[in-house]
Amino acid sequence: MRQAFHEISVPTRGKGLYAFTPQVCDWVETSGIRQGLLTLYIRHTSASLLIQENYDPTVQTDLERFMSRLVPEDDPIYEHTLEGMDDMPAHVRAALTQTHLGIPVTDGSPLLGTWQGIYVFEHRRAAQTRSVVLHLLGE
Repeated sequence: MRQAFHEISVPTRGKGLYAFTPQVCDWVETSGIRQGLLTLYIRHTSASLLIQENYDPTVQTDLERFMSRLVPEDDPIYEHTLEGMDDMPAHVRAALTQTHLGIPVTDGSPLLGTWQGIYVFEHRRAAQTRSVVLHLLGE
């Protein structure tokens, strides 16, 4: 059994989904591990990871609209506003989604469906650089 680690930086420009599937697939291919399990982990508390449709971009905009309705920024219940009005809602959004993903690897490629892509789901208004750690375990 072998393992490999890598870190990818994903720049964001505010709320929304940011695809980074090609970077993940390229790294898995060059790792030399043909069969195994890929774990992705985002090192932030105000962004998350999603596997989502990568064909029709309206899916991503609809997800952002839905999440904005579900977790509004102007809710008076929030006490934590140290970093701005979007800070606590970003933490709630991250808690409702995922900070890690597990994807099987077969024949040196992540086993994604035809229309699936890997995304950072940015929950803050300002531009950020998000760090995603990749860990591949296999043979």
